[in-house]
Amino acid sequence: MSPALPRHRAWVGDLVKDEDGRLAIVTDVVAGAVWILRPADVLLSDQWITTDPDSLSVLETRAQRAASR
Repeated sequence: MSPALPRHRAWVGDLVKDEDGRLAIVTDVVAGAVWILRPADVLLSDQWITTDPDSLSVLETRAQRAASR
């Protein structure tokens, strides 16, 4: 994994770490106000939300994840 990218706001497909230290994938952003997250290592699982995107640390962008496959 790459180090966190400075000042990149999390977006759909990004691998992030939330404020509780959980690794997650951003699955959707609703109206630019609600970020929907799911665990990074499970495709079908419970999801959770945040309304504070600055609490998410981007570890890899969607483009970086796609390039590494």
